[in-house]
Amino acid sequence: MSGALRFLILMALAIWIGAIAFFSFVAAPVLFQVLGPTRAGEVVTVLLPRYYVLGAGAATVTMLGAAVLGRRWRATAVAAGLGLAVTVWAGWVVTPQAHGARTRLQAAGQDPGTDPEFRRLHAVAMTLNAVALAAGLGALAMASAASRR
Repeated sequence: MSGALRFLILMALAIWIGAIAFFSFVAAPVLFQVLGPTRAGEVVTVLLPRYYVLGAGAATVTMLGAAVLGRRWRATAVAAGLGLAVTVWAGWVVTPQAHGARTRLQAAGQDPGTDPEFRRLHAVAMTLNAVALAAGLGALAMASAASRR
């Protein structure tokens, strides 16, 4: 059982870290380069809810699985819990606020990229995404160490 659970944790970590890396370093930059800010913003608005659900699900699997494995896996569970918290905050609080601001600004004919509030929300979302990535990588390092003991 513990072998299957360790595999499940590592698979969840791979999905979580891979999704963050792909979205942040490949998909989003390409979308904004090819489609421009308005169209890319529309596409990203559709992708982000799925992105955050995937991340929250993978972080939850990691956290709960590590908690079940016990004391040696506690650091993995804590790191995943941190990543889960910032993912939920970004996905269910900050991103909806940014989407609402972007929608209001575009309806008024304004460029969201020049609005201080939208830029602040975007910066917060990017920071939370970086924290989630760091938490996922930390959880992976801790899981690797726990597996060797």
